Amino acid sequence: MTLPTKKTTPPTKQSRAATLLTVLAALLSVLLTPAPAAAASLQEVTGFGSNPGALKMYRYVPDGLPAGRPVVVALHGCTQNAPGYATGTGWTQLADRWGFSVVLPQQQSANNPSHCFNWFRTGDIARGQGEAASIAQMVDRQLADVAGDASRVYVTGLSAGGAMTAVMMAAYPERFAAGGVVAGLPYGCAQAAGSPYVCMYVGATQSPAQWGDRVRAARPGYTGPWPTLTVLHGTADYTVKPVNMTDLVEQWTNVHGADQAADVSDTVAGYPHQVFRGPGGNAVVETYSVTGMGHGQPVDPGSASTQCGTAGAYFLDVNLCAAHRLGTAWGLG
Repeated sequence: MTLPTKKTTPPTKQSRAATLLTVLAALLSVLLTPAPAAAASLQEVTGFGSNPGALKMYRYVPDGLPAGRPVVVALHGCTQNAPGYATGTGWTQLADRWGFSVVLPQQQSANNPSHCFNWFRTGDIARGQGEAASIAQMVDRQLADVAGDASRVYVTGLSAGGAMTAVMMAAYPERFAAGGVVAGLPYGCAQAAGSPYVCMYVGATQSPAQWGDRVRAARPGYTGPWPTLTVLHGTADYTVKPVNMTDLVEQWTNVHGADQAADVSDTVAGYPHQVFRGPGGNAVVETYSVTGMGHGQPVDPGSASTQCGTAGAYFLDVNLCAAHRLGTAWGLG
């Protein structure tokens, strides 16, 4: 069956003109609408100084970050790299959320085949030398490039990166307001124990004053202020034994002139939490003992305000994000 055709009316000049105007308006709308800005990404930075430790420098700067914002230095653990640590820990996620920039040093295999920062080598942990000096140069470059707040620079890291965090706090205390050591070790531990492995698996026999003296010797003549310290460590960590958290507490409470008794003992996310206050009443050392956690960085994947990080190798989902706890203690949020 053939259907009857509908009679059509030829378009008038007016209707053709109206159609043309509609098309032109649509084209102008597309042309005049600005393209969406590209999202911030991790960038490598070269030429940041003499770099005596032969490290690489990466950084993350959120789009539109204003001047005068804080800087966080985040140090990866062994077998890790800067990009993986940036996203796994949640530091770049928090940088976008709270508005700060992140410096991410990266070890090279020529320095250490396992990509560990050399926290146990005297030539890499002394002020003005080796890897410690390279990281300090990265901080200076970042502050200059982003006009960051030099009074709000923080350093943190996991495992070997955590040990190097203690190095930076001791060798360059004037550069850092605070540090966060995750599954790391106290400054000078390898030298005190006679071996990095003894330090990791057994710990070093030192009094609080001896621990403190090692920090004070790293920056002769410096009288403060000293960086405050937050430590997170798993109770089931058999790679870096939890005794190292105890030693860190003894070291940095002594540096701050605080006693060894916690002023606050409570729980956070179900985990034991302690705060040690200095003579002025301010918190100088804070600890999280993550019950049952092995060796790694605590993360809490998700989009809630207290969540951050991505679960994976050495990024352990324990419903507590270390980066968020550190950032909160430092006033970044």
